Amino acid sequence: MAHRVVVRSGPRVERLDAASLDAALDLIEERARTLARTSRREPVELRYKTFEPVQQVAHRLELRGERRVRAGVDVRGDGSVEAWTGRLRRQVVAQERGESAYAALRRTLQP
Repeated sequence: MAHRVVVRSGPRVERLDAASLDAALDLIEERARTLARTSRREPVELRYKTFEPVQQVAHRLELRGERRVRAGVDVRGDGSVEAWTGRLRRQVVAQERGESAYAALRRTLQP
């Protein structure tokens, strides 16, 4: 196993293996695009706060690879996608002008 992609959708967890970093990133992009089209959530109202769909992580796709690589994308409740890196402290990957979250993640992880 060179790279593993872990897909979390609510209580469901799916683990997929990829032979290379490029294959793992392609797998993440394909699955996240599919999940983004189908994940629409309503606002969650608590006693003192309301969580809008953009604030909710509907699906998390995590890449675990060689050299302790930890990165992935979060699909939000409104269908938007945000790339991140890190394990315990996730840091959002800044997107350049005209760049998708998938391209930003690929740019960050490619040597």
